[in-house]
Amino acid sequence: MAQAVLTGSKLRLVFQVGMDEEGKPILKSKTFNNIKMESTTDQLFQAATAISSLTNGMLNNLERNDSSEILAE
Repeated sequence: MAQAVLTGSKLRLVFQVGMDEEGKPILKSKTFNNIKMESTTDQLFQAATAISSLTNGMLNNLERNDSSEILAE
């Protein structure tokens, strides 16, 4: 049986920084590496809210990307 071991976590913030000529949103993202793997969803949301208050863009999306290594037992 194989086992997945969590090896890392990243936090990606996507900001809407404007609109193009066709009225579609212009999005830019910023990724933060080495996020503590034990961080809760609420903690990550609070951090993203604090970071977004320092930018000119509006927070559009927030993603947590976990990486795992799959090991054979």
